[in-house]
Amino acid sequence: MCIRSDFLILLLLLGACSAKKPSEAIQLLGEAQGTYYSIIYFDKEGRNVQSEIDSILDAFDQSVSLWVPESILCRINRNDSSAVPDQFFIDNFTISQQVAIETGGAFDMTIGPLAKAWGFGSDGVKHVDPQIVDSLLSLVGYQKVQLVNGEVTKSDPRISFDFNAVAQGYSVDVVGGFLDRCGIHDYLVDIGGEVKAKGRKSDGSLWKIGIEQPAKDKNSYRVLSAVVELENASIATSGNYRKYFEEDGVRYSHTIDPKSGYPAKQTLLSATILCESTAFADAYATACMVMGLEKSLAFVNSNPNLEGFFIYTTPEGFASVATEGFKNKITKEFNE
Repeated sequence: MCIRSDFLILLLLLGACSAKKPSEAIQLLGEAQGTYYSIIYFDKEGRNVQSEIDSILDAFDQSVSLWVPESILCRINRNDSSAVPDQFFIDNFTISQQVAIETGGAFDMTIGPLAKAWGFGSDGVKHVDPQIVDSLLSLVGYQKVQLVNGEVTKSDPRISFDFNAVAQGYSVDVVGGFLDRCGIHDYLVDIGGEVKAKGRKSDGSLWKIGIEQPAKDKNSYRVLSAVVELENASIATSGNYRKYFEEDGVRYSHTIDPKSGYPAKQTLLSATILCESTAFADAYATACMVMGLEKSLAFVNSNPNLEGFFIYTTPEGFASVATEGFKNKITKEFNE
């Protein structure tokens, strides 16, 4: 990332801590999956578990990263018969299939060939014409793949998987699960902006998370649109105003519509989803960027386990709308 956003969250977290605590906050900062991670937790034993977390995240990359050539994911994409799905791969596959079904294909893990063609994979931006899009669409479709008894089958060997819209959120859940097993139950895990909050800070206050305001371009300074308080919940945001490229005066966002084969064209600038699982929040947020504002609102409102905050374009600039449950979490909303 060109401009790191973890400091926005850290300022909110550290600035609200009281002077007297039964245990001091432990803060871990590092890199994973091509982005940052920021973990803050309270542990009466004062343990530093960074080396263990780094090992977990490294093992995770060896499973489902597109940027590790010998990862299980990349080997399965190459149809390497010796590649055996591990639990990380199986979970990401299963979650992706569930979200694909629930969203009518707005989310699809077989977007790999299109993502690569549009330049949002590891090979950089490429020129894409309608003939290329049409040919690659035949390789996209969650119904064309199966995972049965630990074996992946594809209707066409050229089909490839892309877990980028779920894996980062899932890794947050994995780290959170590790902290839980360590007996650490008051923490905030942030990996690349996907966040899980558990318990409370040592002064009894809730964790505060900032939601970024849409920017005019990818190099603009990051400012907040709203601040929310969380306890035992996860939050993830997908937006089309940071990751994009421009060609011949046209801006192409990184979120690709699996049905059209082209980057999603919606008035929706960002979708923030709140739920128990960070992996699901991550995947649902991406699906919302494909579905657009009205369908996303209807989808989230129909699911009692989800809450949403959406920022969209208007003739005057942009505006936001939140579900009732999400509104109750907002402690501060900034002028747009």
